[in-house]
Amino acid sequence: MTSPLYNASVPVMQQMLRALSDVLKKAEDHATQKNIDPNALLQARLFPDMFPLVRQVQIAADFSKGIASRLAGAEVPSWPDTEVSFADLQALIAKALAHIGSFKSEQFDSSESREIVLRPGTPKEKKLTAGAYLLNYGLPQFFFHVTTTYAILRHNGVEIGKRDYMGAY
Repeated sequence: MTSPLYNASVPVMQQMLRALSDVLKKAEDHATQKNIDPNALLQARLFPDMFPLVRQVQIAADFSKGIASRLAGAEVPSWPDTEVSFADLQALIAKALAHIGSFKSEQFDSSESREIVLRPGTPKEKKLTAGAYLLNYGLPQFFFHVTTTYAILRHNGVEIGKRDYMGAY
């Protein structure tokens, strides 16, 4: 039997990261077809106080690697946020997919009792059970940034819909 926390995390994030990759490909194609500078989309925001598309994708990738690593009891790798192009974002998503795909369900077996500590040693330190971390913090954060990426692109005229957002399941 596979771990419930594995089933609720890795396959779900794989589906959404693959869909995000496809949405970014459509955005790049849209920019090419409409003769739009790709940076117009890559730096687009829904509102001035929100992160641009590039940062939304980086954060989604960060949450995917962090969620899988923490639930498996592994070290969360540190990746520099240096992406500036659609190709860079595709490479980041591929790296995130490879990382989370490297975990086996068995690595999550004891995660039910694992305590996840966020921002340790700071005034914002928060201790959560693995289940609460996944369901109340990690996945909502991950989905927020995937959804915001989708919304930025849709707002800017990229022809994508719910099927594109969901990907293959």
